[in-house]
Amino acid sequence: MSMYLERLNSVREELQSMGAESALITSPLSVAYLTGFVCDPHERFLGLLLRDDKAVLFLPSLEQGKAESVLGGTNALIQEIVGIQDTDNPYAKVKQNGGAAARCIAVEKEYMKLSQAEQLTSVFGNPVLNDVGGFISKLRNRKSADEILKIRAAAELVEDVLAEGLKKVKAGITEIEIVAELEYIMKRKGADAPAFDTMVLAGANSALPHGVPGKTQVKEGGFLLFDLGVFKDGYCSDITRTFVTGEPSTKQRHIYDTVLKAEEAAIRAVQIGRPLAEVDRAARHVIEDEGYGQYFTHRTGHGLGLEVHEYPSVHGANEEAIEAGAVFTIEPGIYVPGVGGVRIEDDIHVTSQGAEVLTSFPKTLTRLDI
Repeated sequence: MSMYLERLNSVREELQSMGAESALITSPLSVAYLTGFVCDPHERFLGLLLRDDKAVLFLPSLEQGKAESVLGGTNALIQEIVGIQDTDNPYAKVKQNGGAAARCIAVEKEYMKLSQAEQLTSVFGNPVLNDVGGFISKLRNRKSADEILKIRAAAELVEDVLAEGLKKVKAGITEIEIVAELEYIMKRKGADAPAFDTMVLAGANSALPHGVPGKTQVKEGGFLLFDLGVFKDGYCSDITRTFVTGEPSTKQRHIYDTVLKAEEAAIRAVQIGRPLAEVDRAARHVIEDEGYGQYFTHRTGHGLGLEVHEYPSVHGANEEAIEAGAVFTIEPGIYVPGVGGVRIEDDIHVTSQGAEVLTSFPKTLTRLDI
């Protein structure tokens, strides 16, 4: 049985348990995960209708040829591929092509817009809409060996980018100029795209966890924070490293060493079956004990895979158990206004031995001579 058919059948079993006759999956990432067909429909309709006896893929007519070449003709995975013209009502098409009347249809509630839900229920006679999105997110959480290889490759690539990008740092260069250099290097080294907006923050700006790179220049004596990732073959990486330009002060060393201790404590806390909250608490306790608790203002990590932010969320109130095969980030930080901030982030894979760290860029405090 193919990997994709296994995934489809897992969703079918979930539909039976929730009492839904069918599912209409409309997130392009979920469609890709379940079928292997990658498509960005832009504003047009994309949907996978899944029933016990068949799977039908609906997509813009201009993508139909591509789908047929990727998925082939009628097979055990997808029984029918239906093109939708811009003038069609996509939900009427779904009903016409395999979507018989149903009392309960499963959808991805966090992805589907209210207007789309209203159209769906109108065409199908007001069925109950149940959520299957959470189940698919949890399915995606358990990464296969092939997925781990792809995430590791994306991590290795972004580390090569960072190593080369650091050579471009000099006094007077702006944050946005460094970003431009990094994203050029990404493409040159074979990345499909940045995994998110590349972040480079200099000096006091590094105290902004989600700061926006601009025209601030790199100067002697400040922190320089890099947060970057790449997409490669559908999977992404996400790494943060913080450097200091010139000789670090005692306070800078203390902040940096505290974050590094916190990150290492969080990595050690990763164990199958333990609550995700314990990972966050492990990092937070270290930072609080050193007197910087008020300056750690975000969760410790997030899931990583087809998206740079996906299930699960690693925060102190999440008592869900850590699962084997999960991949998530660990990225504690301290952000002191007017002084600067430090964040250290690695991508980890949960194994029976604990956390396997997929990122390997050095984490000791590094001075950049500019």
